[in-house]
Amino acid sequence: MNPYTVDRVQDGNVTYFFIRCMEDMSIMPLPTKYLTHMTRAKKSPNTVKRIAFSISYYMSYLEEKDVKLGDVLELPYSEQHLHFTEFLAWLKSGKHNGDRERKQPMNATCNTYLRDVFGWFSFLELEYEQFHDLKVLSSRVVSFSNNVGVRFSVTCRTFKGYLKEEEHVGKTIEKDCIITLLEACANCRDQLMLLLLSETGFRIGELLGIRYTQDIDYDKRVIRVEYREDNENAARAKNAEYRRAKISAETMEILMYYLSENRKLLKDGDYLFVNLSGENAGEPENVNTVYAMLGRLEEKTGIKATPHMLRHYFANERRKSGWDLALISKALGHRHISTTEKYLNIDADELSQATDEFYSKNKSLYMVDKLI
Repeated sequence: MNPYTVDRVQDGNVTYFFIRCMEDMSIMPLPTKYLTHMTRAKKSPNTVKRIAFSISYYMSYLEEKDVKLGDVLELPYSEQHLHFTEFLAWLKSGKHNGDRERKQPMNATCNTYLRDVFGWFSFLELEYEQFHDLKVLSSRVVSFSNNVGVRFSVTCRTFKGYLKEEEHVGKTIEKDCIITLLEACANCRDQLMLLLLSETGFRIGELLGIRYTQDIDYDKRVIRVEYREDNENAARAKNAEYRRAKISAETMEILMYYLSENRKLLKDGDYLFVNLSGENAGEPENVNTVYAMLGRLEEKTGIKATPHMLRHYFANERRKSGWDLALISKALGHRHISTTEKYLNIDADELSQATDEFYSKNKSLYMVDKLI
């Protein structure tokens, strides 16, 4: 059993995470202060939760190796490097799960856990005088130019021992599968959820935060993502984003039908998606109920679908329709186009065909007839 556990406390609409020692149930002050700082810095609850688990894994690793936190800082470079590469190997072997049987985490997941730990060390360095920087975080200078051509240089600290990350292959879903799922839905709310995920590319947290009284332009069929921190269902727009998406006339009809059919449940609030039955009827729907709905549909149809797969569907359908990569990236709310590229399923045959078409249209540029 892991000697540390992650716990949480709710203060109004804000969730605070902390790490507790299982032996005496005491709260560990150093990681808890960092987690509180991250919450107050407006990091999403899911991000802070992941960081909390990352640090708890590292603390368990330290205890298993009988090493103190301060001792790590005093290690020579080579031993410090070995310490963290062995932590990655420990994570990869699945030892952070304790007695629970689970498949080995991906290399990218292990690297993310270590980056979270390095973030904690950096905080301790700034917050407490007795903590100094890690030797293994070597510094390098990165230069770049802004949109008006002014050149900047920044110093980045990076670790040289991360695991080689697997190539990301985005999982999407085909249109005919979505249609099957729509036909299997028990109500129009679930149909509307699938349609909006497919047509907007919004994240599930963004969609659950939509308020039908404020965020929908019914004349233009436009739905807006608004960043709010006070959503009752803990829904949250990532990266404090504000975006908008236009939906089809057909989906707008479903939306209006849903509002009409459930006006009694909706009239006391302003969230678009609410629970339709049970003791929580009329309350905002949350992520867990959406995944439960998708699980029921999978049992009915044998088709697995997740909100993220529907985002991939959105991206790939827009690409096939000729959208520019930058437009798709903006619609998805990505900060980097490289992230968008991972969503697009471009096979070798399609790439070869596109290359042939390019050469066919531009062969005169190469003036082969003059070279032969």
